[in-house]
Amino acid sequence: MKVLEMNPLGLAQVKELVGDLEEKKNLETYLKKFCKIKKEKAEALMEELNALDNAKIKEEFVVKIIDFLPKDLEELNKIFKEVSLDEKEANDILEIIKKY
Repeated sequence: MKVLEMNPLGLAQVKELVGDLEEKKNLETYLKKFCKIKKEKAEALMEELNALDNAKIKEEFVVKIIDFLPKDLEELNKIFKEVSLDEKEANDILEIIKKY
């Protein structure tokens, strides 16, 4: 097998890809427990976060934001350990998350 492309996937996207495969019961159980948002809403949230057009917000950070849906600055900063967001950038992200 040859890997042609690697992209980070959120739990909602994984849940959709896995579907109801019988041999993936453990994964399915995990996804049901931890996936907080449906795929359609996750895609809409991803579009809004990408629309901020901020170079600090990498694709893998967007995926983790969607998976965790942080409620405050402390939770958001746990995702952005490598990069420091200023207060406005963080508040913009949190305002978008509140819609979901």
